[in-house]
Amino acid sequence: MMHNVLSLDTATYQQHELHGQDRIWVETNCYVDLWIELLHALGLPPQACAAFTLSIDFDDDQFTFFKFPLEDLRYVWGIEVSEMNPWMALDEHLEIQLSKGRLMTVEVDSWFLPDTAGVSYQMEHTKTTIGVQMIDRDARRLGYFHNQGYYEIDGSNYLGALRLVETGADQLTPYTELVKLDRVVRPAPDVIVERAENLVRQHLARRPRTSFIDRFRQQFSSDLDRLVSGGPDAFHKYAFATLRQLGAAAEFAASLTDWLEAKAPTSIPLDSSHLTHVASTAKSMQFKLARAAAGRPVDFEPLLDQLDSSWAAGINVLESRYGG
Repeated sequence: MMHNVLSLDTATYQQHELHGQDRIWVETNCYVDLWIELLHALGLPPQACAAFTLSIDFDDDQFTFFKFPLEDLRYVWGIEVSEMNPWMALDEHLEIQLSKGRLMTVEVDSWFLPDTAGVSYQMEHTKTTIGVQMIDRDARRLGYFHNQGYYEIDGSNYLGALRLVETGADQLTPYTELVKLDRVVRPAPDVIVERAENLVRQHLARRPRTSFIDRFRQQFSSDLDRLVSGGPDAFHKYAFATLRQLGAAAEFAASLTDWLEAKAPTSIPLDSSHLTHVASTAKSMQFKLARAAAGRPVDFEPLLDQLDSSWAAGINVLESRYGG
């Protein structure tokens, strides 16, 4: 028997504009991407909970792996998320929870996710997180949010992703979360904006007190030496942990800025261009980093200067309206 929380069809599903092909960073990270699409499928604008992008930092070996804070989802939409402790087969837990109208996020092996074709599907065992909203245990079918949209798997991919067979990969119990929707609220538009603005103030207050780009600059030269000797695999892992997180967070913050300006314009206008420039500069720097990792000389100082000044300018625009 099939159990689904939402009536979705992979053939007709329309992804959110935050995953449109005109984006600088079409994907962010697996957790943010699945929540963008999950909120979208629920009819809730993801931008209203995007203020967490304003408090990212550089943590000496990577930029913040930014994620929707669970307390922000609860505050704006009444969505309750808690960690689960699987003690049965994963598909048994999924069948029980989805039949009660609850979603689950599940850490799986992207080896079994065809939507990652050309990156990791049948190529590399890599953990990623999906948001499951449909299961049919008899037919071995699973419907899930991941990366840019909504997908289904079946057969051997179903068995492998849910660790129901020996896969040759890490067989430790995966991290799972229960997503309860029974207290979801849909406030009036002005209330949604008010809550989003309150989150902006909170995350601006939590932002780093020193320039994280300066701290990244100090670490970058030694990182580059490691990349030159580490080969393509080291480059991809490093780029994902640093420039992709920075660039994607900046672009999501720019989308938040545009959303606030459209929903609640004031005498202090918001301008997202500085944050968008951070996103595009980070992408340019990633391309140049690939050349540098191959041993070619590249001057990164102008790009680092642009990242620093543009991020500061983008935050100053928001502080001018919401305070710091």
